[in-house]
Amino acid sequence: MSKPLLDRFLSRAVRQGRLGIVFADGSASTYGTSAPGFPELVLRFTDARVPRDIVLDPRLGAAEAFIDGRLLIEEGDVMGLVSLLRANNPWDKGGDIGPPSRLKRWINRASFAAEQINNRVGSKQNVAHHYDIGNPLYALMLDAEHWQYSCAYWPEGVTTLAEAQGAKLAHIAKKLALSAGQEVLDIGCGWGGMAIHLAKHHDVRVTGITLSEEQAALARDRVRAAGVADKVTILLEDYRDTAASGRRFDRIVSVGMFEHVGRAQFETFFADCARMLADDGVMLLHTIGRFGGPGTTDAFTRKYIFPGGYIPALSETLAASEKVRLIAADVETLRLHYAKTIRAWYANCIANREAIIALHDERFFRMWTFYLAGAATVFENGGMCNYQIQYVRSRRALPITRDYLIGS
Repeated sequence: MSKPLLDRFLSRAVRQGRLGIVFADGSASTYGTSAPGFPELVLRFTDARVPRDIVLDPRLGAAEAFIDGRLLIEEGDVMGLVSLLRANNPWDKGGDIGPPSRLKRWINRASFAAEQINNRVGSKQNVAHHYDIGNPLYALMLDAEHWQYSCAYWPEGVTTLAEAQGAKLAHIAKKLALSAGQEVLDIGCGWGGMAIHLAKHHDVRVTGITLSEEQAALARDRVRAAGVADKVTILLEDYRDTAASGRRFDRIVSVGMFEHVGRAQFETFFADCARMLADDGVMLLHTIGRFGGPGTTDAFTRKYIFPGGYIPALSETLAASEKVRLIAADVETLRLHYAKTIRAWYANCIANREAIIALHDERFFRMWTFYLAGAATVFENGGMCNYQIQYVRSRRALPITRDYLIGS
């Protein structure tokens, strides 16, 4: 019964490009027609349960079959497979890869709601799940200069990942409108790239906070190596505790951290930021976001990548910040920048395949590359983007035109 259902699903899902499938019983089917720009792939299923798993939940079922080595890609690669499905069903035209069954949707929504509580203990555990898997992995994937694990910025003429990450740091610094000697809080500071950049190029003092022990340790090493230890302090601290300390900052920046806050904590996050931001202060929030309205986190991402995480819609982000009278002075939507960034990370992982397998194992490598492939293509044809939202507490905190963002 599962094979006919899968056949019906793929006949609708793959129209351009070609997808060949060899089933466990030796039978084969082909879907789609050759088209410029669309991949051509051949898959082999090693057991009869793969079609059933995909029909029940197309995303998680296909992911786990691939991770477990039950779905083999004999021609092409996982980036091509996910690209084929996404490109045939773009969000912009009302498309979707395919929802899970009604029962699977109910289970996912219930589990998602429970995870969104995201208290202090849960937040630290969730961050450790992803960021404490080992700095050596990220050294093989990220740009060596800035160690940025967030969307880069690709203006005209920028071609390398390191250049694009440097351009992102500079772009954000402009929006912060910095002056020498200011106190800056970096919420979710990662491996210290933003803090180092701001201290070196803008002569400000930065306090970086993270919940990842591995990130904090390496960030401190990188701060010392960059010669800015007198200007940068890295703390293993929850933003809620920073706010409770009573400290205030001239500038607040948060890049790639809001996705981990959890929807139930949005109002707390912005209330704490408003409390910490000086009366004439500026805050820049850089986050993955949804083009449409609020949703839920898919089962694969929750289970394997970001437990407790949630990608916010712009509407619910602004609704939460409005309650504490943070003024959204500027909103920029980065539509394709993250796709280019993640494809660069994916290329680095493919080039370092044997080293990553030596650090972890082949199953991890398949899981990680599936994650990156899904992430890249959801920014190319799915419903995800990046938002940069600039906040102020006073309408007079910044110039009244955007000219200050232009030029060096």
